[in-house]
Amino acid sequence: MIRHRLATRTALLAGLIGLGACAIAQTSTPPVGTITAQLSGASEVPPVATGASASVQARLDRGKRRLDWSIVHSGLSGPLTAAHFHGPASAGENAGVVLPLAGSLDSPITGSATLSDAQMTDLLAGKWYLNLHTATHPSGEIRGQVMVQP
Repeated sequence: MIRHRLATRTALLAGLIGLGACAIAQTSTPPVGTITAQLSGASEVPPVATGASASVQARLDRGKRRLDWSIVHSGLSGPLTAAHFHGPASAGENAGVVLPLAGSLDSPITGSATLSDAQMTDLLAGKWYLNLHTATHPSGEIRGQVMVQP
């Protein structure tokens, strides 16, 4: 009788631990995510006629709130005068600068930043875009909405 109770309690405890592990696995987010964007003049608001393009490959460490990026661009009407992440905004909307890119703007542009909680929230919600500016197109020659991949 005592062995039966002990076995039943052990089985019950193992089941509860298993359920807890499943709940944790289902609700946790991966610590590192991939961020991508494809930039074009058609994505500018209003659209810009240009043959320029760019792509973004970035890595987001959610735990450290660190964003590392590499941006490859080509075909611009001239040298970049500025490059920024903007937000919060959906595709087709404009927003202010949330993260200016510093240093050399020659391709590839590389850099990193530690994000605030608000910036993390907007980035993960898909509310950031990247905008590359030239003298010919001071409001932006090409733009792309940032997409977060798990």
